[in-house]
Amino acid sequence: MSNQQQNGGGGGVVLAFLAGAAVGAAVALLVAPATGTETREAVNRRAREGRDRLLEALRQGRGIVDAQRESITNAFERARAQAQAGMRDTEPDA
Repeated sequence: MSNQQQNGGGGGVVLAFLAGAAVGAAVALLVAPATGTETREAVNRRAREGRDRLLEALRQGRGIVDAQRESITNAFERARAQAQAGMRDTEPDA
């Protein structure tokens, strides 16, 4: 039996956690002592906050990826220049 079968797979655990969180949130909304309007406003506010956090994380991630891409490109350029310089140094004089 494979490790994934023995452990039930990590994806199943994450899915179960998310499903439990969603059910818990739904129950909390149903038993909360707030009016429907207040609850909808709270849900909308939280959704906007979550979206804003996600967009900020994506912007930061894009910045990190761009910086890494530039760093790798520069490293390849330096390596290519060194290789070309080394090839010129080892060419026999004509």
